[in-house]
This record gives sequence, C-alpha cells and structure tokens, in this order.
Amino acid sequence: MRQDERLDYLINYLIGENPANLSIDLPDEYEPKRALLRGLMNIRLPRPLASSYLEVQDDFLREELRKKGVVNQDAIKASSKDKRLALWQGDITRLAVDAIVNAANSQLLGCFIPNHGCIDNAIHSAAGLQLRQVCHDLMSAQNSPEPVGHAKITPAFNLPSRYVIHTVGPVFKAPLNEYQSALLSDCYRACLELAAQTQLRTIAFCCISTGEFCFPNQEAAEIAVSTVINFLNNTDSDIEKVIFNVFKPIDYEIYTDLLK
Repeated sequence: MRQDERLDYLINYLIGENPANLSIDLPDEYEPKRALLRGLMNIRLPRPLASSYLEVQDDFLREELRKKGVVNQDAIKASSKDKRLALWQGDITRLAVDAIVNAANSQLLGCFIPNHGCIDNAIHSAAGLQLRQVCHDLMSAQNSPEPVGHAKITPAFNLPSRYVIHTVGPVFKAPLNEYQSALLSDCYRACLELAAQTQLRTIAFCCISTGEFCFPNQEAAEIAVSTVINFLNNTDSDIEKVIFNVFKPIDYEIYTDLLK
C-alpha cells in the first residue's frame, strides 16, 4: 500500500467510526488530507482499535518518521559544562533515546484540540492512537487526575524512543514564587527517578510548562539544569545522558548560555 493509500484508509476508518464525521469532505491534496487525519486522531476518544487499522497506521507513521529522519543520541554533542548533559534543537519525536518527556495535562490523554501546536499533541500524533489508549488505561486504574510534579511511563509505540515519560507541569501565575519553582523542579526529579527505576540510560526533556502553561523561559531553564545536575550528582543511577530538547530560538539561546 502506498503512503497516500494508507492516508485515505486511515481517514475513512476514523470518519466511519463516528456518524457525526460523515459530513466531512475529503480534501484533494495530500497536505490538507494529512492535517485532517491528525485532527481526527486528536479528537478521537480512547477505545479499542481494529488490528487492521493499527497495522496501516503504524506503517504510515513509521514511513513518515523515516522521511523526517531519526536523530540518534550519539550524534548529539555533550555539553562542555558536564559531559552528561546535551542540548538539541528540533522535533523531539525524531529522537532515538530511551525516553522522551511529554509535558502532559492532568488527564494524561493527550491534546484534543485538532492540530494544536503543543508538544503533547505532537507526541501523541506521532506515536499513534495506542498511546492515548494506554494512558487511558493508566488513568482509569488511578481514578483521579495526575498531580502536578509526578510522572508516568508508557511505551512510545511509533516513536523512535523506547518510552514516553509524562509529567504535568505547573501553570504559571505571576509573580513567580518558590512554590511554583518547586513544583517545576519536582517534574524533572520525578521523571529522572522514574527513568532510574526503569534503568534507562538516556532521557530527553522538553521545556516543561513554558508553552501553554506560560512558565518564564529563563527561570524554567535554570530550574531544569540545576535539578538535573543535582540529581545526577547525588543519585546512583544508570543515566548517562540527559538531553535538553528545545524548539524555540529563545530556549536554545538560554540553554546554550546555561550549558557553557
């Protein structure tokens, strides 16, 4: 099956699942069709999927990953400040590491806004619908929202990483205070503790809370670097490399300065 045929199959499957979607007109061009598929995936509530859908979806997403290109952690240069730290700017869904960190919401189900630009949406969209389902299973067992500063680990499915570690960061409210800073530090520490318990060697952090949750970029980066260094210096673990993954130029500049 060609990639365009897979795309049509996936769209038609998801439209057919829900009678409310039957009025959707399929675009003629590939890119609008691709945006439609992502939007349909984003709004789909967690429930079991047919194996035939999953087979086509996985082939489709893995072909997309092949075209984007996988970035191996060995290709990311270590920081001169600390050889255990590294900085990389780009799409976190391309990183072949033991775990990437997702800045999640308290429901831990991913972003339901079609084609939203948050990292939660990007990770779930690239991993496939299995990620929402396994998160749903975790949250059903927990039977309560995920607290800020905690972490959960799941398989990564169609991502090149082995796992996704999900953490809920604090929503920033000015002025910045010690409590909010401590909550953000808890996020990094909880992810590292979970990575250590799982005997992971590499982990890539996104800029937790700095996007939709509006935490100031400079202070967030300072908290991230200091928390990670303190953990590595004072905890016996298998963690060999921590990558700070940034997307925005402002975060790249801030982390570059901090990691000199």
